[in-house]
Amino acid sequence: MCRSRSGSKSLHPKSLIAASVLCLAMSSQPGLAYRPFDGTDAAVAKEGDIEIEFQPAGALREQGRTTLIGPATRLNYGLTKEWEAVLEGNVETPLSFSGPTSLSATGAFLKGVLRPGSLQDQSGVSIATEFGALLPEVNGDPRWGLSLAGIVSQRWDWGAVHLNVATALTREHRGDVFIGTIVEGPSKWTVRPVAEVFYENEFGKSTTVSGLVGLIWQVREDVAVDFALRHAVTNGHGLNEVRAGISFALSTSRSLSMKR
Repeated sequence: MCRSRSGSKSLHPKSLIAASVLCLAMSSQPGLAYRPFDGTDAAVAKEGDIEIEFQPAGALREQGRTTLIGPATRLNYGLTKEWEAVLEGNVETPLSFSGPTSLSATGAFLKGVLRPGSLQDQSGVSIATEFGALLPEVNGDPRWGLSLAGIVSQRWDWGAVHLNVATALTREHRGDVFIGTIVEGPSKWTVRPVAEVFYENEFGKSTTVSGLVGLIWQVREDVAVDFALRHAVTNGHGLNEVRAGISFALSTSRSLSMKR
């Protein structure tokens, strides 16, 4: 969310890859994000675990231009039972026009559960917040921004619903409002259908209405594969996007105990 781009000198692909790795290594993890959505849920990584959300390659088609989005990565590190640290970024490469590869949608955030609920195997709704900085992009907008979000989730036997409301100061120093809803099928299903709709208004620049449908295959408890198609309209112009990725968790505490 709140992705802004501006032209700058081209960055060598090897340098860009090195920069991506460095950015991801600086934190032990859109804005909001929960694969394959633009929004997220009111849950955090287990304490001491690293959750990795990874898209090797996706495609965005807008106004006759195609952009390869990948790798796209989000790292979530469980700081405590209720809080996690987040680091994310996308590598974007124009395919149908000349232009530099960029590292975009970069951000560093804290996410915390304010009220444990059904997503934490307790009763009632789960409530969480996520806030932090939109980091300078490489071959994009070099400025900083801020983001603050509230998330409410409820899980039932038939599925789950996640409501997202977020506000931001974009890198262009414009106000931004994001309102979205995620609906998931039963968590007990190995393959569950998912959908998301959201409205976003970057004041004085753009208004976006977006819809997404997809599937999440729960390979095992800590591994999930996702595939989704998204269609959106921004200022009257349509765009289509294909998303496919994998999410998995690594337990640092388990690794340390094995070494001992």
